[in-house]
Amino acid sequence: MKKIILIFLAAFIATVGAAAQDDGGRKLTKKERKALEARMDSLANAKAVKAIDDTAFVLEADQVMFKRGYLAHVDSNTNFLAFNGGEAVVQVAFNVPWPGFNGLGGISVEGNVSKYKKTTDKRGNTYIEANVSGTVLSARLFITLYGDSNKATVDIQQNFYSGRITLNGVIVPAGESDVFQGVTI
Repeated sequence: MKKIILIFLAAFIATVGAAAQDDGGRKLTKKERKALEARMDSLANAKAVKAIDDTAFVLEADQVMFKRGYLAHVDSNTNFLAFNGGEAVVQVAFNVPWPGFNGLGGISVEGNVSKYKKTTDKRGNTYIEANVSGTVLSARLFITLYGDSNKATVDIQQNFYSGRITLNGVIVPAGESDVFQGVTI
């Protein structure tokens, strides 16, 4: 009987001690949540701008828009644009039964970067223009990183014919990205 009383007494003391250390369970107000989100977005933007300056970044796309406006929601770890110094990789992969050229249901192409130009407007939006030339890809890239977030858009315009594709997603530093690259052409 003494053991049972001691167990209940120990459980009661532990419960009271844990409740005393609790901060009251106060939830954040709407204004505090918005301020916290703004700080987190600002930090993500600063990391993205630093990665762009180092030309070591990945745009992980969760949407692909085609020439005529058709929009497809895709997986961000297999649809991306990656810059690493003077080289770039563009990969799109769709969830289709056909394995595609890259083994993931799409295509992966790589090339050398030239005419890399970065500008920033007064609102904090960052614009990048670059040419990418490879064995299969010769295109002009127009990247827009929106101010106060790491959300971005890239328009890929092929030079040889009127092919155009737009990727929407987020820019992360290359070291923090978890993309999966398929076989490149």
